[in-house]
Amino acid sequence: MLKFLLSRLLTFVPTFIGVTLISFAFIRVLPGDPIIVMAGERGMTDERYAELTAQYGFDKPMTVQFWDYLTGVLQGDLGQSFVTKRPVWDEFFSLFPATLELSVCAMIFAVCLGLPAGVIAAVNRGKLFDRTLMSAALVGYSMPIFWWALLLIIVFSGQLQWTPVSGRIDLIYYFSDATGFMLIDSIRSGQDGALWSAIRHLILPTIVLGTIPLAVIARQTRSAMLEVLGEDYIRTARAKGMSPLRINSIHALRNALIPVVTVIGLSVGTLLAGAILTETIFSWPGIGKWMVDSIFRRDYPVVQGGLLLIAVMVMIVNLTVDVLYGIINPKIRKR
Repeated sequence: MLKFLLSRLLTFVPTFIGVTLISFAFIRVLPGDPIIVMAGERGMTDERYAELTAQYGFDKPMTVQFWDYLTGVLQGDLGQSFVTKRPVWDEFFSLFPATLELSVCAMIFAVCLGLPAGVIAAVNRGKLFDRTLMSAALVGYSMPIFWWALLLIIVFSGQLQWTPVSGRIDLIYYFSDATGFMLIDSIRSGQDGALWSAIRHLILPTIVLGTIPLAVIARQTRSAMLEVLGEDYIRTARAKGMSPLRINSIHALRNALIPVVTVIGLSVGTLLAGAILTETIFSWPGIGKWMVDSIFRRDYPVVQGGLLLIAVMVMIVNLTVDVLYGIINPKIRKR
């Protein structure tokens, strides 16, 4: 198992360097001058422009700028925001709990509905339930996030007024965000109605963000289950008189989990990408909205550091998925 883990860790090095290069180049190909965005066009003299350019190192060759950036990253320094003057580390981890809370709820929503839906659809292959469920999954996967979000806001926030439009909790509640997770902090506050308010604010963003992973997990689970249900050992289990519940839940589902776990791991990247739109639409104060605002402000250190940290988290999740492969199927460890 250790050799298997070390082989996966070795892939981190080239991936990390590649992501660093991409994040460095990405922000620089966008139109707009960060110096003018920071200082404003009014009152900007040539002397002041040259001074700020030298101060932030933009007068150096690109190769030198990238080397300075890479050296700083390897030393754990992601730089400071041009706008807030705060370290990127501090800003990221102050906002990350909001995104993590939303992403975890969306993933729980997707897995808890997608996994049993895929299993039931496979067991009822070709029947009305199977066709209806897979059609709904295709529609859910095809819907743009921004359109789905606006539709839910119009119906549930505008027409029915069941859920709030934006934010994480009603303004009447005020307490310290000790953990950064609103559900936990609302419970710790002891204020009546705070937890329910946090849950109501979380419902629509969770559904919007979790719909695409839900559809993918349901379709992948159905496909994997159909393949496993045709194996000889499943027919043997049926011949021995085992109950369908035991066959489907233990023998079939366990062996169908490997591709499903792969999809769940890959969905983490989808969640983080979808969080950018979801957080922007719902004014959710997480790293997605923070990244969008930083792109508009040409805040180079924030965009570079944010992209790098998000990529590292996705890499860690993929490593975790690889480890789960080895636990689910020990034969994979020998590859």
